[in-house]
Amino acid sequence: MVPMPETRRLTGCSDWPELGFVEREATPESAMKLGVQLQLAELSLSNTVSVLASLGVERCRSTVHNWIQKADLQPTERQNPNYVAVDETVIRVNNQLYWLFAVVDPDTSRLLHVRLFPTRTSALTEMFLTELREKHLVDDAIFLVDGAPWLQAAYHRHSLRFQHVTNGNRNTVERVFKELKRRTEAFANQFRHTDPNAAETWLQAFAVCFNQLI
Repeated sequence: MVPMPETRRLTGCSDWPELGFVEREATPESAMKLGVQLQLAELSLSNTVSVLASLGVERCRSTVHNWIQKADLQPTERQNPNYVAVDETVIRVNNQLYWLFAVVDPDTSRLLHVRLFPTRTSALTEMFLTELREKHLVDDAIFLVDGAPWLQAAYHRHSLRFQHVTNGNRNTVERVFKELKRRTEAFANQFRHTDPNAAETWLQAFAVCFNQLI
């Protein structure tokens, strides 16, 4: 099994990710880092386990999944973007539909914040924006919107500036959201027997990995 090109690029970052739980694990830290990198970058859990086995580290899929959960990776905070784009899409977790909210800096294509909600309501949208403002310096940023009235209303209530954009920076953002959607669809089977909190933790870890690959 040969890692895909962008996976090889990621695994060159030997210091990533930081794993704060390694002292409680029997697996060498380098093997755990490789497993997390491979799974988040492109490989399925099964293929990740196969790569580790070829290196003499025999572990099951649930073990690699648990490494990602324990790592609790989060996108880097305190970013200060000039523009911000918020969007949401529906994904399936345990055969139920959930709303995936994500924020992108269109100048860097980096994911800034990711959350998973069981539904889409004004209250949850407000909570999501509040969390975003706590994590990043976005009060002076311009929010790029695609016409969603509930988001525009939320920006008004938070006194955030927004601009209706259908191309340019918005196209860049849509490509990021498309890749996020592709990855969640490609690995939908790993959400089949997990709870929404575990799925959200994986999605946040994926956001960190995605930012490393940009």
